Amino acid sequence: MLRNSHALLDHPVEAIDGAIGIVKDLYFDDELWVLRYFVVATGTWLAGRRVLISPTAMTLPIGESTRLAVALTKLQVQHSPDIDTSEPVSRQHEREYLKYYGYPYYWGGGNIWGRGAAHAGSLAAGLQHEGAAAGRRRAAAEDHRADAQADAEHRPRDDHHLRSMETVKAYRIHASDGDIGQIKGFLIDESGWAIRYMVVETGAFWKGHDVLISPAWIDDVRWDDNHVLVGMSRDAVKRAPVYRTDGPLIRALEEELHDHYGFGGYWAREVELEHPEFKLPASD
Repeated sequence: MLRNSHALLDHPVEAIDGAIGIVKDLYFDDELWVLRYFVVATGTWLAGRRVLISPTAMTLPIGESTRLAVALTKLQVQHSPDIDTSEPVSRQHEREYLKYYGYPYYWGGGNIWGRGAAHAGSLAAGLQHEGAAAGRRRAAAEDHRADAQADAEHRPRDDHHLRSMETVKAYRIHASDGDIGQIKGFLIDESGWAIRYMVVETGAFWKGHDVLISPAWIDDVRWDDNHVLVGMSRDAVKRAPVYRTDGPLIRALEEELHDHYGFGGYWAREVELEHPEFKLPASD
């Protein structure tokens, strides 16, 4: 299921023993474009503090609950590392956070959630109480902690790879021959929390239309200049299948979109990652 990032904002987050707070931002890593943390405002409970909650902690799919249910206690959240979400979060800060919760490092592995798990859902599935959650997380972490820690220790102290979705929403998208529009949201795959598409509001370029651009199609991101560069032309964008916001994005429409731009679908790559014995033929 693809979820619009807008639908995740202001979502209540529920611990095992009570409410934690409200989702106010989403952090993704700028290497693989995967949602890594919900930024949760705790309100008066923790004196206005904002905390990070990993999708790894979730126990129920979003569609099955009006709240984000997580396999954590309020006490765990209260004593979690104090990370200033108003400043860039470094990989070293993440190490402290992940070590505290016993989560595996997601970098340095063979897939988007590290070598220990195919995705966050595989870690959190079936976790209904704190003991089971901690045991599963520790088991996954031990499988690859040493390699990831060695990788992290060789990185500079200011190694920042987390980006705020609320900030990146202001970025402009530039095609090979001019501006397309501005990012207005993201479509996130709930099964593994990868960002599958940026939703781009075309504005004056193609008034009244939103288009989808996959992070996999990006040529470059100028983080200091708030620009994303893609290789297709403005005409190719106009000729692409129309994206409608009044209904779900079905796989047939995704296939049509990927075929139009000449890119293989992410669903084929995931089959290869999780089942290498079923390697699919390369796209023409």
